[in-house]
Amino acid sequence: MFSPSELSFVELFAALTGFIAIYFQIKAKPMYWPVSIINVLLYIIVFFESKLYAEITLQMYYLAISIYGWIFWTKTNNSPQAAISSSSIKLLVILFIVFLILWSGMAYLLKNYTNTDVPYIDSFITSLSFIATYLLARKKIENWLIWIFVDAISIGLYYYKGLYLTILLFGTLTILAVVGYLSWKKKLYATT
Repeated sequence: MFSPSELSFVELFAALTGFIAIYFQIKAKPMYWPVSIINVLLYIIVFFESKLYAEITLQMYYLAISIYGWIFWTKTNNSPQAAISSSSIKLLVILFIVFLILWSGMAYLLKNYTNTDVPYIDSFITSLSFIATYLLARKKIENWLIWIFVDAISIGLYYYKGLYLTILLFGTLTILAVVGYLSWKKKLYATT
């Protein structure tokens, strides 16, 4: 569909929008969401061309959750409901169970019904990212801890797939996720 040089251009623009989005995410600004929507649309193209099908599923989820997060963050911006908070143990247990179900189901589908050569790691990263994005949309601080882990292990997958600009993005995102966690932690303790 795209030549390698065209795909590199799309990947570059996707990576740039990713950097812009993470800035707004760290600042807990609603502008994060529309920039993320642009980023998602670009990465759908990149991942389709790279045969990372679980990542495409994740991008579709990101698209839906970005709309939800944008509404949640803008409509409740000045209410306690939209304040940064910690997740309950009950919520984390539920999300862990959801993760296990997603991972096993997605890995099975990818292994048996696609031509991907990385069904387990692709579905693992994707499933954890579903959970992290949900926590982000709800302004739960634990989203950053999951992102640190996901971003770091994604680097290996993208290296294997030859997505070098995306490696740069995810290396930076790993560092910025640490910054985001510390920033949100400071805001969380400032309000308690």
